[in-house]
Amino acid sequence: MAYATRDDMAARFGEDELIELTDRANVGEVDEAVLAAALDDASAEIDSYLAGRYAVPLAQVPRFLTGLCQDIARYRLCGSGTRATDDINERYRNAIRFLEKVASGAVSIGPIASTGTVPQADNPVVFNSGGKAFARGRGAL
Repeated sequence: MAYATRDDMAARFGEDELIELTDRANVGEVDEAVLAAALDDASAEIDSYLAGRYAVPLAQVPRFLTGLCQDIARYRLCGSGTRATDDINERYRNAIRFLEKVASGAVSIGPIASTGTVPQADNPVVFNSGGKAFARGRGAL
């Protein structure tokens, strides 16, 4: 299941750009199969980051993940002979940085629909004084 649709992509980037990114046969139309594959691949990439903390694929997709899916799919479509721009590359890098933070537990995508709870980090911060590291006088340490 893709986290974004063809209509999402068209609304965000425009029909002309979708044609430019997907029309491998130069027929002047969006290649629906190429676009669907890119969205599926982008969703799978997102799932690879979320899988350690959430049951994937997500039943309810937070809106911002739809945007990340679109940015990742757009970036992936540029690898097939189309021209990538600095904006496309930067959006992809930002999406991956965010997903890395989710994977590490630094950021949450929100409550899990089935439980209503937000997963806790696997590595919570714990402070332990452990005694003195330095002392004065003889026989210290």
